[in-house]
Amino acid sequence: MNQDSKRTNTFIALAVLGGLSIFLAMLETSNWSHRAGQQFINCTTIIKYLAFLTGNVANTLFLITIGTGIYWLVAFKGQHTAVDVALPSPGGSLETDFIIYLSLAFAFKALQLIHMLVVQMTISIFLIDWERPKNTKHHAGSSSSAPSVSAWRTFFVANEWNEIQTTRKLNPLLQLFAVLLILEVIGVINIAARDLNLAVQPGADNYQAPWSTILRYGITASVWLAVGIAQILFFVVIYERLVEDKIRQFVDLCSMSNVSVFILLHQCYGFYIHGRSVHGHADVSMETMQTNLQKEKDNLCALRGLEPSSEIQTFDFLLTQKLRDQLDKIVRPLSKTTMNGRGGSQGLLDQKTKTYYTMNRFLSSFLEHVHEDMDYMVKDKLFLEKIMNYEFQQPFERSMFYNDPDGIVFSNVLYYGNELVLLLFDTLLFCIIDLGTQNIVLATILTYLVQQLLEMLRYYIARNNLTKKTLVDQCFLI
Repeated sequence: MNQDSKRTNTFIALAVLGGLSIFLAMLETSNWSHRAGQQFINCTTIIKYLAFLTGNVANTLFLITIGTGIYWLVAFKGQHTAVDVALPSPGGSLETDFIIYLSLAFAFKALQLIHMLVVQMTISIFLIDWERPKNTKHHAGSSSSAPSVSAWRTFFVANEWNEIQTTRKLNPLLQLFAVLLILEVIGVINIAARDLNLAVQPGADNYQAPWSTILRYGITASVWLAVGIAQILFFVVIYERLVEDKIRQFVDLCSMSNVSVFILLHQCYGFYIHGRSVHGHADVSMETMQTNLQKEKDNLCALRGLEPSSEIQTFDFLLTQKLRDQLDKIVRPLSKTTMNGRGGSQGLLDQKTKTYYTMNRFLSSFLEHVHEDMDYMVKDKLFLEKIMNYEFQQPFERSMFYNDPDGIVFSNVLYYGNELVLLLFDTLLFCIIDLGTQNIVLATILTYLVQQLLEMLRYYIARNNLTKKTLVDQCFLI
């Protein structure tokens, strides 16, 4: 097979996978459109389509480049003495096309990551406190609309949410260290030379052929993915089961704190964590808390689920437009006060307090099926809906809550639920820097700095958004 035919095959693969990317982008845009309550195509719809398309095209180009790199590794380095398959010439059409595909894959993946971060950092989130006063008398000087219950449980849940926002399924520092060890210390990168030598530690006196761009990328990308996948498997299969599972532990914390979490990812779509305590009160003494835990262990109390006789506490939901309008109506006075600046800091504080308790009462009553005109139903997703991540039924009269038996569906608004995007971005970033500098150590350092910068921006901007949406003052977030 000559290089012209290889180039033709690459174009065919690009056309087929590119067409699939366009179709998937249309499906994702349609899904976003009805989740966002958009009935017509507008500028936002077009921007969303382009955002989904760039992500899918990035995946297509990554598959083509990693496939090309692995193919040439096997086809060329698999030869022993006679050279029947020659590498693409440096600066030739095949290598030039490869560099263009790789550069576009990185650029598009970076755009997809930016889009993901913007969506995650602008979600609407509210913490529903189910705790009720143990007596009807309020403390002297307190507002008549503010129950005399402790706010520390809500602050604690907000802090824990703030901490898990950048939790990943792999350790980035360990990832970089392992890749550096394999490529540079062990010397696997030496296989990328333009000869048939497979020695990872060639002698100092031996001739060292120049690097092949395609082979070098194939080795570095393969090693990065192999280490990353190994970390993810270890984390999911062993670490989370035997050591610590922060995502599911957060759900347990909500139950012990008697606080639910209501998240809106889009206009009418989001996630709900049911944290209402089965014991009625969570603001109790240590002894009472231990007694309550023992009751749950011995099955002497109700289950934690939203529905009776159910243990499912996490859901994704679709809201009716009427319910969404009611939520906006509750928040609107606070938005006007913030924009106008009337009443000074005390007026803003009073409006925040009023909005908090109004939203808390409304969402609590909504979840208790108090509003007949704004009710909801709980159901399981169809198998095809789960596969396609698409809801076929529209919530016209009642909102719909979909059961999440795995208990992690809400992680889609966290780093945890988007590990694939992060892993591929890190892979492309490391490989691009390595090919540009021909220095594994420098690529490791720069990749680490970029990772830390993105994580810091994600953390602090999302922290400010958490303060704004939950109405929990930033001074309570550690």
